[in-house]
Amino acid sequence: MNRYQVEKVFKLLTFLSFLVVMFSLIIIIVITLIKGGGVLLGNPALVITPPGPKYLLGGKGGFLHALLGSIYLVLPATLLAITLALLIASYLQTDYLKRSYANKIRVLLEILWGTPSIVLGIFVMTILVFIKQRGSLLAGIMALTLLELPIITRYTDEAISSVPNNLKEAVYSMGTTKLESSLVVIRYALPGIVAGVLIGLGRGIGDAATIIFTAGSSSSMPQGLFDSVTALPILIFQQASAFHAKVRADAYAASFVLLVIIIILNVLSRLSIKYFSRYIQDKGN
Repeated sequence: MNRYQVEKVFKLLTFLSFLVVMFSLIIIIVITLIKGGGVLLGNPALVITPPGPKYLLGGKGGFLHALLGSIYLVLPATLLAITLALLIASYLQTDYLKRSYANKIRVLLEILWGTPSIVLGIFVMTILVFIKQRGSLLAGIMALTLLELPIITRYTDEAISSVPNNLKEAVYSMGTTKLESSLVVIRYALPGIVAGVLIGLGRGIGDAATIIFTAGSSSSMPQGLFDSVTALPILIFQQASAFHAKVRADAYAASFVLLVIIIILNVLSRLSIKYFSRYIQDKGN
């Protein structure tokens, strides 16, 4: 087999791989849209109705508590991850740290990113057992922060590193402090940072393994940080495992809502990159 034949085989394999991925994605989306959309069209109040006393046993109610629970978990976790990611990514630049040490920290972040989310959940659960606490909103926030932190940090680090050196040198030549120069560089790195934030947010809102051992489960809204809370991914798992057919059908409706949220976040990440890139260019001119 000569190199031209090898190239043709390689192109064929890549095309087949693309078809498999796209076909699987389309099947998932179509099934979720048809079944979940059908349930929601028949009973749109599911999204805005709290669950009844025996909802998972086929009782009345909806999954408003899980939708709001996901928001309560993900938004604080994302804000905390953004704060830590900006500090870590700025520190990884050569202005603050030697390149060899920075690269070692980046390797650790890659390992944390590749760690299965259920391992992160078990880690936080182990801490809860040690301090004799049960699953709660606070524990779920901490677990999701660990999940999102390496994602947002990596995107922020790459975005800051991609800022042209001549811009950095121009900022330094003005006699700015390291903090002031970092703020200017972060502004020009906004498109990549925002994309990383939205991708981390999407990963956090769709993950179940991280919070299944840490956030607990409840049919009501949490009244404080130490109360249990149910998120959409956990509710979908509970609904899909239920005996009653109506509850299993509601799992498709909850999946539909979760899928729409993730699609919206992905679209926003693309639009935000274009917007902030144009904004930065306009300001630069």
